[in-house]
Amino acid sequence: MKCYEGAILTVNKNDDVFRYLVEDRGRIVYTGDTLPEAYANAERVPLGKGALIPSFVDTHQHFASFSTFQAGLNVMDAESNEEIASMIREFVSRSKGRTLICFGASPYSVREGRLISREELDAVCPDKEIMVVKYDGHACIVNTKLLNKMNDKVKDLRGYHPDTGEMNQEAFFKFSDYISSSLSLIEMFGNMMDAVDFMAQHGIGMVHTVSGIGFPMNLDITFEKIFAKSLQNGFQLRVFPQPMDIRVATGRKLPRIGGCFESALDGCFGSHDAAMLQPYVDAEGGNGVLYYSDEKVIEFCKAANRAGLQIEMHAIGDKAFDQATRALKAALDDYPRQDHRHGIIHDCLPTEAGIGICRDYHIQLPMQSAFINWKQEPDEYLVSIMGEERVSRLNPIRTFRDSGITVSFGSDAPCTSPDPIVWLDKAVNNKAESVTIRDALRMCTFNGYYTSFDEKERGSLEVGKVADMVILSENPYEIGNDRIRELKVEKLILGGKDYRSCRRPVGKAILDGMTNGSKAY
Repeated sequence: MKCYEGAILTVNKNDDVFRYLVEDRGRIVYTGDTLPEAYANAERVPLGKGALIPSFVDTHQHFASFSTFQAGLNVMDAESNEEIASMIREFVSRSKGRTLICFGASPYSVREGRLISREELDAVCPDKEIMVVKYDGHACIVNTKLLNKMNDKVKDLRGYHPDTGEMNQEAFFKFSDYISSSLSLIEMFGNMMDAVDFMAQHGIGMVHTVSGIGFPMNLDITFEKIFAKSLQNGFQLRVFPQPMDIRVATGRKLPRIGGCFESALDGCFGSHDAAMLQPYVDAEGGNGVLYYSDEKVIEFCKAANRAGLQIEMHAIGDKAFDQATRALKAALDDYPRQDHRHGIIHDCLPTEAGIGICRDYHIQLPMQSAFINWKQEPDEYLVSIMGEERVSRLNPIRTFRDSGITVSFGSDAPCTSPDPIVWLDKAVNNKAESVTIRDALRMCTFNGYYTSFDEKERGSLEVGKVADMVILSENPYEIGNDRIRELKVEKLILGGKDYRSCRRPVGKAILDGMTNGSKAY
């Protein structure tokens, strides 16, 4: 039994702040401003100037991809392609694998204003296969050695650009399949363990992962389900299979479906394929790409809704957002459900009509506040392709909140690093669409657990709930918005215990995951 004393930010219905919280055998047994005599002898944990909050939730992440890329080289912070090349040269010198992965290249955050080229990769990595994945996870650049290995399989596919080494669309997916299949189950599990340990350092206790594209036979879904069942430290994983075939979910006894890639309705701004109602304003122009007809999306949503599945779909542009809301409305009109918790991911450029549907049909929105003033896709670039008026309407967190829509935050990792302090900072400092720190903290905690039907057990510090908690370095309710980014996660506590590393013999973890009969996934 432990008694935490200090600022207890409950994030309950009333946003109560208490002085004491008592945990016993993994559950919260008391919160309040005075300590009852029954708990007087409990071990005391003084918080000092810090604060105790519910653990964070990442409500949109590509966990298998993030785990794989996290084990590679992250070049997001590089200021130039020359710096990326130097980082790769050093990475190659210390790497033993025959196939290497880098992630985070962006033409909008480097001095050259373009992606690194195949020729530049060859200069620093001629003898090993290497793939540098673009920051948005929708394209890559490969060196000659890897291109020669795959050339016959990709040369007739859309998105094949051998001159620069850039691979998009179908060609990119083929390279992703190759990279994924080169990993052993042992390597993948080890990478997943390391990824969870990394996220735990940032106070994350649960991840909603979208899976099922880029890995042969949707093996990432199977691996993630086994991995989730193998965890023994209280960390939670909720798996969303991405294919638009409901049998992929029902066959694995998963209660949810959707995400990005196959269940994405459009692309992204950086590749000019986010679907727009009005054309892009730069020389490239066009209205982006709406991947499916309304009929196709409505058919999918109706089938999934009638099967009792929770649905989520990727929509970045306003045209895609409208399509997603129309399809979910059609599904719920066809077969009404009171507590479906269907959602639309990203929601970067919503429409007034779509917002109304979300409000009226209780559609929740897993957003990425980390996309606000994002280095990889800066506002200056977005203005250059969309114009100032549309950019001013991006990521309208306050509008969603004022409309009574449930908003949660996620990283879209590996696109951004899973760091909830960044989510809080971007949400409370989002110009005209900012929200209060109390709202932002709820979006990072309770709302995330609500999104996956876990709010009865986790997400707020209330009697009877699992003691999944985070100690912050300071009380976010008492510091200015300009200091939110200075907050540090001092400790993650899951089930009342200080977080324990996932690292253990992989073979034993796999066996545990395959034989565990629980439904913790």
